[in-house]
Amino acid sequence: MSLTPSYPPGRQLLAGKTVLVTAAAGTGIGYATARRAAEEGARVMISDWHERRLGEAAARIAQETGSATPARFVCDVTDQAQVDALRDAAAAELGGLDVLINNAGLGGERAVVDMTDDEWHRVFDVTLNSVFRMTRAFLPAMYERKAGAIINNASVLGWRAQKGQAHYAAAKAGVMAFTRCSAIEAAEHGVRINAVAPSIAMHAFLAKVTSDDLLVELSAREAFGRPAEVWEVANVMLFLASDLASYMTGEVVSVSSQHA
Repeated sequence: MSLTPSYPPGRQLLAGKTVLVTAAAGTGIGYATARRAAEEGARVMISDWHERRLGEAAARIAQETGSATPARFVCDVTDQAQVDALRDAAAAELGGLDVLINNAGLGGERAVVDMTDDEWHRVFDVTLNSVFRMTRAFLPAMYERKAGAIINNASVLGWRAQKGQAHYAAAKAGVMAFTRCSAIEAAEHGVRINAVAPSIAMHAFLAKVTSDDLLVELSAREAFGRPAEVWEVANVMLFLASDLASYMTGEVVSVSSQHA
Protein backbone atom coordinates (compact mmCIF):
# COMPACT_ATOMS: atom_id res chain seq x y z
CA MET A 1 0.00 0.00 0.00
CA SER A 2 1.27 3.44 -0.97
CA LEU A 3 1.78 5.91 1.85
CA THR A 4 -0.50 8.92 1.96
CA PRO A 5 1.38 12.05 0.85
CA SER A 6 1.79 15.00 3.18
CA TYR A 7 -1.00 17.56 3.34
CA PRO A 8 0.01 20.36 0.94
CA PRO A 9 0.38 24.02 1.87
CA GLY A 10 -1.75 26.66 0.21
CA ARG A 11 -0.32 28.35 -2.86
CA GLN A 12 -2.80 31.23 -3.19
CA LEU A 13 -4.37 29.65 -6.28
CA LEU A 14 -7.67 31.36 -5.51
CA ALA A 15 -6.44 34.59 -3.97
CA GLY A 16 -9.10 37.28 -4.23
CA LYS A 17 -11.77 34.88 -5.51
CA THR A 18 -15.12 33.99 -3.97
CA VAL A 19 -16.14 30.34 -3.69
CA LEU A 20 -19.40 28.59 -2.76
CA VAL A 21 -19.37 24.89 -1.88
CA THR A 22 -22.58 22.86 -1.46
CA ALA A 23 -22.91 19.89 0.90
CA ALA A 24 -19.90 21.17 2.83
CA ALA A 25 -20.78 20.06 6.35
CA GLY A 26 -19.40 16.85 7.80
CA THR A 27 -16.16 15.10 6.86
CA GLY A 28 -16.42 14.52 3.13
CA ILE A 29 -15.15 16.05 -0.09
CA GLY A 30 -17.29 19.18 0.32
CA TYR A 31 -15.76 20.10 3.66
CA ALA A 32 -12.25 19.35 2.41
CA THR A 33 -12.84 21.52 -0.67
CA ALA A 34 -14.12 24.44 1.39
CA ARG A 35 -11.13 24.20 3.71
CA ARG A 36 -8.66 23.98 0.83
CA ALA A 37 -10.34 26.96 -0.86
CA ALA A 38 -9.79 29.02 2.28
CA GLU A 39 -6.16 27.87 2.39
CA GLU A 40 -5.79 28.93 -1.24
CA GLY A 41 -6.81 32.49 -0.38
CA ALA A 42 -10.50 32.48 -1.34
CA ARG A 43 -13.41 34.02 0.51
CA VAL A 44 -15.64 31.03 1.14
CA MET A 45 -19.34 30.37 1.63
CA ILE A 46 -20.63 26.92 2.52
CA SER A 47 -24.11 25.43 2.38
CA ASP A 48 -25.73 22.23 3.56
CA TRP A 49 -29.17 21.11 4.69
CA HIS A 50 -28.07 20.38 8.28
CA GLU A 51 -27.84 23.65 10.23
CA ARG A 52 -25.88 22.43 13.26
CA ARG A 53 -23.26 20.56 11.24
CA LEU A 54 -22.97 23.52 8.90
CA GLY A 55 -22.17 25.86 11.79
CA GLU A 56 -19.65 23.39 13.17
CA ALA A 57 -17.99 23.09 9.77
CA ALA A 58 -17.64 26.86 9.40
CA ALA A 59 -16.08 27.19 12.86
CA ARG A 60 -13.71 24.29 12.18
CA ILE A 61 -12.53 25.76 8.87
CA ALA A 62 -11.73 29.06 10.58
CA GLN A 63 -9.87 27.27 13.37
CA GLU A 64 -7.89 24.95 11.09
CA THR A 65 -6.93 27.57 8.50
CA GLY A 66 -6.63 30.74 10.56
CA SER A 67 -8.85 32.48 8.02
CA ALA A 68 -12.16 34.27 8.46
CA THR A 69 -15.14 32.13 9.37
CA PRO A 70 -16.87 31.17 6.11
CA ALA A 71 -20.31 32.56 5.41
CA ARG A 72 -22.93 29.82 5.61
CA PHE A 73 -26.46 29.23 4.42
CA VAL A 74 -28.80 26.33 5.08
CA CYS A 75 -30.11 24.97 1.78
CA ASP A 76 -31.84 21.85 0.52
CA VAL A 77 -30.60 21.68 -3.07
CA THR A 78 -33.67 19.68 -4.12
CA ASP A 79 -35.84 22.76 -3.50
CA GLN A 80 -35.64 25.49 -6.16
CA ALA A 81 -36.87 28.21 -3.79
CA GLN A 82 -34.05 27.39 -1.36
CA VAL A 83 -31.51 27.30 -4.19
CA ASP A 84 -32.65 30.76 -5.30
CA ALA A 85 -32.37 31.99 -1.71
CA LEU A 86 -28.83 30.60 -1.55
CA ARG A 87 -27.97 32.43 -4.77
CA ASP A 88 -29.24 35.70 -3.32
CA ALA A 89 -27.42 35.13 -0.02
CA ALA A 90 -24.16 34.43 -1.85
CA ALA A 91 -24.53 37.66 -3.83
CA ALA A 92 -25.15 39.60 -0.62
CA GLU A 93 -22.38 37.96 1.42
CA LEU A 94 -19.68 37.69 -1.24
CA GLY A 95 -20.60 40.50 -3.62
CA GLY A 96 -20.53 38.16 -6.61
CA LEU A 97 -19.45 34.56 -7.08
CA ASP A 98 -16.33 33.48 -8.96
CA VAL A 99 -16.50 29.74 -8.29
CA LEU A 100 -19.44 27.39 -7.70
CA ILE A 101 -18.67 23.86 -6.56
CA ASN A 102 -21.65 21.50 -6.88
CA ASN A 103 -20.79 18.77 -4.43
CA ALA A 104 -24.18 17.46 -3.26
CA GLY A 105 -24.86 13.80 -3.94
CA LEU A 106 -26.69 10.82 -2.50
CA GLY A 107 -25.73 7.18 -2.85
CA GLY A 108 -26.75 3.87 -1.35
CA GLU A 109 -26.70 0.24 -2.43
CA ARG A 110 -29.82 -1.31 -3.92
CA ALA A 111 -30.41 -3.97 -6.56
CA VAL A 112 -32.51 -2.84 -9.51
CA VAL A 113 -35.19 -5.45 -8.83
CA ASP A 114 -35.59 -4.16 -5.26
CA MET A 115 -35.41 -0.44 -6.01
CA THR A 116 -38.52 1.69 -5.55
CA ASP A 117 -39.44 4.69 -7.67
CA ASP A 118 -38.91 6.91 -4.64
CA GLU A 119 -35.36 5.59 -4.11
CA TRP A 120 -34.51 6.11 -7.78
CA HIS A 121 -35.96 9.63 -7.91
CA ARG A 122 -34.41 10.70 -4.60
CA VAL A 123 -30.89 9.80 -5.76
CA PHE A 124 -31.46 11.61 -9.06
CA ASP A 125 -32.93 14.67 -7.35
CA VAL A 126 -30.01 15.14 -4.96
CA THR A 127 -27.21 13.98 -7.27
CA LEU A 128 -28.18 15.24 -10.75
CA ASN A 129 -31.14 17.60 -10.56
CA SER A 130 -29.42 19.71 -7.90
CA VAL A 131 -26.51 20.34 -10.27
CA PHE A 132 -29.00 21.59 -12.88
CA ARG A 133 -30.83 23.78 -10.35
CA MET A 134 -27.68 25.33 -8.93
CA THR A 135 -26.10 25.90 -12.33
CA ARG A 136 -29.26 27.47 -13.71
CA ALA A 137 -29.49 29.78 -10.68
CA PHE A 138 -25.90 31.02 -10.75
CA LEU A 139 -25.06 31.17 -14.47
CA PRO A 140 -26.92 34.40 -15.31
CA ALA A 141 -24.75 36.51 -12.98
CA MET A 142 -21.61 34.80 -14.27
CA TYR A 143 -22.74 35.44 -17.85
CA GLU A 144 -23.25 39.09 -17.02
CA ARG A 145 -19.73 39.34 -15.58
CA LYS A 146 -18.26 37.28 -18.46
CA ALA A 147 -16.33 35.21 -15.93
CA GLY A 148 -16.74 32.31 -13.56
CA ALA A 149 -16.03 28.64 -13.01
CA ILE A 150 -18.31 25.78 -12.00
CA ILE A 151 -16.97 22.43 -10.84
CA ASN A 152 -19.28 19.44 -10.47
CA ASN A 153 -18.61 16.33 -8.43
CA ALA A 154 -19.23 13.26 -10.58
CA SER A 155 -17.86 9.72 -10.03
CA VAL A 156 -15.96 7.03 -11.88
CA LEU A 157 -19.21 5.06 -11.64
CA GLY A 158 -20.45 7.30 -14.43
CA TRP A 159 -18.08 5.24 -16.59
CA ARG A 160 -17.73 1.93 -14.75
CA ALA A 161 -20.11 -0.74 -13.52
CA GLN A 162 -20.72 -1.76 -9.92
CA LYS A 163 -23.63 -3.86 -8.70
CA GLY A 164 -26.17 -2.14 -6.50
CA GLN A 165 -25.28 1.27 -7.90
CA ALA A 166 -27.54 1.62 -10.96
CA HIS A 167 -29.32 4.73 -9.63
CA TYR A 168 -26.16 6.47 -8.41
CA ALA A 169 -24.11 5.55 -11.49
CA ALA A 170 -26.85 6.72 -13.85
CA ALA A 171 -27.14 10.03 -11.97
CA LYS A 172 -23.38 10.58 -12.03
CA ALA A 173 -23.26 9.78 -15.75
CA GLY A 174 -25.91 12.46 -16.08
CA VAL A 175 -23.68 14.91 -14.21
CA MET A 176 -20.92 14.19 -16.71
CA ALA A 177 -23.19 14.75 -19.73
CA PHE A 178 -24.70 17.88 -18.19
CA THR A 179 -21.19 19.22 -17.52
CA ARG A 180 -20.14 18.76 -21.14
CA CYS A 181 -23.28 20.28 -22.69
CA SER A 182 -23.65 23.21 -20.30
CA ALA A 183 -19.95 23.99 -20.74
CA ILE A 184 -20.40 24.53 -24.46
CA GLU A 185 -23.18 27.02 -23.77
CA ALA A 186 -21.24 28.78 -21.01
CA ALA A 187 -18.03 29.11 -23.03
CA GLU A 188 -19.72 31.72 -25.21
CA HIS A 189 -19.99 33.87 -22.07
CA GLY A 190 -16.49 33.35 -20.67
CA VAL A 191 -17.58 30.81 -18.05
CA ARG A 192 -15.91 27.41 -17.59
CA ILE A 193 -17.69 24.25 -16.38
CA ASN A 194 -15.78 21.08 -15.52
CA ALA A 195 -16.19 18.04 -13.30
CA VAL A 196 -14.12 15.62 -11.26
CA ALA A 197 -14.79 11.88 -11.09
CA PRO A 198 -13.41 10.39 -7.87
CA SER A 199 -13.20 6.66 -7.31
CA ILE A 200 -13.02 6.12 -3.55
CA ALA A 201 -12.21 8.90 -1.09
CA MET A 202 -12.11 7.90 2.55
CA HIS A 203 -13.93 9.84 5.24
CA ALA A 204 -15.84 9.06 8.42
CA PHE A 205 -19.33 8.93 6.90
CA LEU A 206 -18.26 6.58 4.10
CA ALA A 207 -16.66 4.27 6.65
CA LYS A 208 -19.89 4.32 8.65
CA VAL A 209 -22.19 3.31 5.77
CA THR A 210 -19.86 0.93 3.90
CA SER A 211 -18.83 -2.54 5.01
CA ASP A 212 -15.18 -3.18 5.82
CA ASP A 213 -15.07 -5.95 3.21
CA LEU A 214 -16.26 -3.62 0.44
CA LEU A 215 -13.81 -0.89 1.45
CA VAL A 216 -10.98 -3.40 1.30
CA GLU A 217 -12.17 -4.63 -2.10
CA LEU A 218 -12.48 -1.12 -3.54
CA SER A 219 -9.09 -0.07 -2.16
CA ALA A 220 -7.46 -3.15 -3.67
CA ARG A 221 -8.56 -1.98 -7.14
CA GLU A 222 -6.54 1.21 -6.77
CA ALA A 223 -3.03 1.27 -8.16
CA PHE A 224 -1.82 2.91 -4.95
CA GLY A 225 -3.57 0.26 -2.88
CA ARG A 226 -5.41 2.85 -0.80
CA PRO A 227 -8.38 5.19 -1.05
CA ALA A 228 -7.85 8.85 -1.86
CA GLU A 229 -7.86 11.35 0.94
CA VAL A 230 -10.76 13.77 0.54
CA TRP A 231 -8.31 16.66 0.20
CA GLU A 232 -6.66 14.94 -2.76
CA VAL A 233 -9.98 15.20 -4.60
CA ALA A 234 -10.42 18.77 -3.36
CA ASN A 235 -7.04 19.72 -4.81
CA VAL A 236 -8.16 18.78 -8.31
CA MET A 237 -11.42 20.68 -7.89
CA LEU A 238 -9.51 23.80 -6.90
CA PHE A 239 -7.08 23.41 -9.79
CA LEU A 240 -10.08 23.39 -12.15
CA ALA A 241 -11.44 26.45 -10.36
CA SER A 242 -8.17 28.34 -10.69
CA ASP A 243 -6.71 30.34 -13.55
CA LEU A 244 -4.25 27.48 -14.14
CA ALA A 245 -7.13 25.64 -15.85
CA SER A 246 -8.14 28.61 -18.01
CA TYR A 247 -8.28 26.53 -21.23
CA MET A 248 -10.22 23.62 -19.75
CA THR A 249 -13.99 23.38 -20.06
CA GLY A 250 -16.42 20.51 -20.52
CA GLU A 251 -13.84 18.11 -19.09
CA VAL A 252 -14.43 15.31 -16.59
CA VAL A 253 -11.17 14.66 -14.76
CA SER A 254 -10.77 11.27 -13.12
CA VAL A 255 -9.34 11.53 -9.59
CA SER A 256 -8.53 7.88 -9.35
CA SER A 257 -5.63 5.48 -9.30
CA GLN A 258 -7.70 2.56 -10.55
CA HIS A 259 -6.09 0.21 -13.00
CA ALA A 260 -7.00 0.90 -16.63
